[in-house]
Amino acid sequence: MSGRSLVPVNGSSLHDPARQSPPFWETAFSGTDPDALSEILSTPNSPIKAEAKADAPIAYRCNFVATEELAIADCAYEGTIAIRREAPSGKVIIFLPMEGDAVFDAGKEHIHSVPGRGAILGAGRVSGARLLGPRRHLGLFIDQARINRHLTQMFERTIIGDTDFRPSIDLRTGSGLVLQQLAANLHYGLSGDGPLLQSPLALSALCDATIYLLLETCPHRYSEALALPAPAPAPRHVKWAIEFMQEYIAEPISLNDIATAAKVSVRTLQQGFRQFRDTTPMAYLHELRMLAAHRDLLESGTRQAVADIALRWGFTHLGRFSAEYRKRFGQLPSQALKR
Repeated sequence: MSGRSLVPVNGSSLHDPARQSPPFWETAFSGTDPDALSEILSTPNSPIKAEAKADAPIAYRCNFVATEELAIADCAYEGTIAIRREAPSGKVIIFLPMEGDAVFDAGKEHIHSVPGRGAILGAGRVSGARLLGPRRHLGLFIDQARINRHLTQMFERTIIGDTDFRPSIDLRTGSGLVLQQLAANLHYGLSGDGPLLQSPLALSALCDATIYLLLETCPHRYSEALALPAPAPAPRHVKWAIEFMQEYIAEPISLNDIATAAKVSVRTLQQGFRQFRDTTPMAYLHELRMLAAHRDLLESGTRQAVADIALRWGFTHLGRFSAEYRKRFGQLPSQALKR
């Protein structure tokens, strides 16, 4: 038996939270059937399998609240439940326990998550967990793409891929304690007729604060780079050139076109990119187009051919595109297309 309710906020029509993105939504469910729990926790791109262990009964109760920025779950479990994520979710998931034990599979190591010790699971990994009830935790779900947008703004260069957070976090003091308090306040402020529903600016600030707290205090792939002094801001002509490239990314623009749009000579433009972007203008444009092709491959499923996507972004030699793509992203374009 299980029960579930779904409540759209602000008059939004909502049938499936995995397919729509209203400003806010809230859903609650409870039950004792592991198959129903599997269905509830799964998304179209990342199915989950839940199983009861030790031939003992289980029970669960979960409440999810979400915005376009992130989602937070307050979940309680009874019994021993094994959970396996069968495909990467695209989200960084932070578990903040209040009661009980859980063991998360974080690649080569297993993370015990008990009160005072949280777990951070990367977006690009298939992961499993064993929940040892009675267990209660807050779960914080943040799109890796959103984290990358924050990093892109911080570094003023495009960031893609996993952040690779260290999987264990101390919640008893410092930033871990603040993170747990932020998550609890966000869940309370969005649940029911919570006060954050009436203050979008406060909500946005809290969501940003949560992501920046993770990036600035939890060790990850970019921590050392963030600790370095910030570079001098790029001059206006470099920014104008980048804006022009982004606007005409699918057009056959030349180096002269870019220099003209930036209102400088080709030589000055090249010097600016070498100094402030450590590359050339045309190499920067090539990278923008490769990222656009990468995004299309991931989002199109099998609806489009690799050759069509490559041509859309100016890659006329399919073999060369495939080789460059594999070097850049660690897989062939056809493999990305089938994810």
